[in-house]
Amino acid sequence: MSDALSRVRAACLALPEALEQEAWGEPTFRVKKRIFAMFASARNHHGAGRDGLWCPAPVGVQQMLVRSDPDKFFVPPYVGVKGWIGIRLDAVDDAELRSLVVQGFCQIAPKKLQALVTE
Repeated sequence: MSDALSRVRAACLALPEALEQEAWGEPTFRVKKRIFAMFASARNHHGAGRDGLWCPAPVGVQQMLVRSDPDKFFVPPYVGVKGWIGIRLDAVDDAELRSLVVQGFCQIAPKKLQALVTE
């Protein structure tokens, strides 16, 4: 298991009712059967040589992040058209990773579970 995946698991599985499930050959993280984070390993063509994480973002946040720091954020394939962000894991620390994961979780999770999250 890579250090990047360990970091992602720690951030995602700390959230209420979060589960890990493999899909498309990579770990995905879900709440109530809905995906809130997708790991993209460096070895997979989607990772493009760097470990990444894809998460949903509030409307307008994707383009703001990609414009402000394209070395850290990118528009991921497939889900990018729905406003998801790609995060290069070697460019974020654990606190920023957790914040981005929580943001993605809160886009997907029921309000009852969102209320249980503390930053």
